[in-house]
Amino acid sequence: MDENLLKNTDNRPKRRKDKYNTYKLYAIGINTDTPHYFVAFTDSQRIRQCLEIGKELFDVFNDFELEDLSILNEFDNHYEHSELTEASLNRRAVVPCESVDETVFRHLESEKLNNALKELPPVQRRRVMLYYLEKRTYQEIADMEGCKYQTIQDSVSAALKKLKKILEK
Repeated sequence: MDENLLKNTDNRPKRRKDKYNTYKLYAIGINTDTPHYFVAFTDSQRIRQCLEIGKELFDVFNDFELEDLSILNEFDNHYEHSELTEASLNRRAVVPCESVDETVFRHLESEKLNNALKELPPVQRRRVMLYYLEKRTYQEIADMEGCKYQTIQDSVSAALKKLKKILEK
């Protein structure tokens, strides 16, 4: 290429590229009588291509890039940031956060349940905790304690009735 043409290269501002806009525009010799316009891209075989194009096509590509950039900037600056409230962030969260009220209520309920469990006889408390907290089956608990399945089932059922009465107070 002519050294004079390289001096007249269009110093375009860097455009934001993404996977949907994989080409780059060049204009060389813009201050001369014979400017040249190019589009560079990587083809499907991953070979870098650079094609000379006409001014009209160059302008279409350029307008598209500017419009696309404007839309991306508008999205980044307006839509995304306009909804950054605690409620909107919680709606987007994979695991929703609980509010302070919900946390306090859950702790109070947990404390009530722990106090009610403390009022149960030790055998019933152990069996309820094994069944509900450790997710053991009645048969597993019966095997651990060396008793019958029905004994464990009756014990847990009686413990639940007692817990219900304690919690209703």
